[in-house]
Amino acid sequence: MSLPTFWFLVVAVLWTGFFVLEGFDFGVGMLHRLLARSEQEQRVAINSIGPFWDGNEVWLIVGGAGIFAAFPSWYATWFSAGYLAIVLLLAALIARGVSFEFRGKVGSDRWRRTWSGSLAVGSLVAPLVLGIALGDLVAGLPVDARQEFTGSTLDLFTPYGVWTGLTLVALCLLHGATFLGLRTTGTLSERANGAGQWFGWAALVTVSGFGLWTLDLVHVGVGTYLALALAPVAVLLALTSLRQGRDGLAFVATALAVAGTVGGLFAALYPDVLVSSTRPAFTLTVQGTASGHYALQVMTVVAVVLFPFVLLYQGYSYLVFRHRLHTPDEVSGEPAPPAAGPPAVTPPRQRQPADEQVSGSRDPASRPRPR
Repeated sequence: MSLPTFWFLVVAVLWTGFFVLEGFDFGVGMLHRLLARSEQEQRVAINSIGPFWDGNEVWLIVGGAGIFAAFPSWYATWFSAGYLAIVLLLAALIARGVSFEFRGKVGSDRWRRTWSGSLAVGSLVAPLVLGIALGDLVAGLPVDARQEFTGSTLDLFTPYGVWTGLTLVALCLLHGATFLGLRTTGTLSERANGAGQWFGWAALVTVSGFGLWTLDLVHVGVGTYLALALAPVAVLLALTSLRQGRDGLAFVATALAVAGTVGGLFAALYPDVLVSSTRPAFTLTVQGTASGHYALQVMTVVAVVLFPFVLLYQGYSYLVFRHRLHTPDEVSGEPAPPAAGPPAVTPPRQRQPADEQVSGSRDPASRPRPR
């Protein structure tokens, strides 16, 4: 395997890992107002992703930086074509990050609703914009012989790109529902599992259409067929697992569905990195946009040394926060609201016999027998 091919594989893994990890983050952000019936349940939903969301976004930064370092021509053409998409993406990510920090600063219902709406909208816009941008790589953009984008903003909304964005949104909703069902208990977990079954059918439709459309656009190999076939099979497995109440298996299945979709897209794209809709000869390829051999060698050494530490750190964080969030008062640190009705009357405590006070036991068999 040549170094440019190796780094294309690294970029594909980084983007796939981002959507697998951040996908449930986006999903919970979109669903927290829909599934929660009270302020306490909304806090539980948000706190379920609180320890993970910022670490998951690092994968997006590293994925973009990997393209910049390994394929500078690809980076220059793709990112300059998608300035609007980048601005929308940054606005969505900023809105999400600020909402996590600001939502609980003021005890006003209007304040909390505003930031909850910001979290939901940002969590919707981010995967939609990224899906459109990734789909455009396969569908093609107007690029000339100098590797410059010659189209307009409307050219970014290719039908295949929009469908890819909708597919990732549907998968994130399903992924987030299974994660919320896995991380919580009680009625919130039950509602999340029920919503996951509804979103599962929507994801099955979009994923199946995405796979068929991808096969129609490009000539693919066996690996691409397997990756694209993995996604609908995994969605069906997730639906079956949700009906059986197997939360862990359902979450693993949705992760495989996301990985199959994003991985299948990159597999279908290779050996190109950005298809030119102007003329096939202007298409950007892996070999034609790669950095020099020495630069790729240095990057490979750095990646081999540092990447395992990143995996260990994230794995440890998921291990530490693996437990379910049970009740609102345990998560928020505030007492649960009192139940409706008259206050409960506590019966007076009866005085224990002297022999029970000495022995410390209420078991009659343990009392000293009278002589």
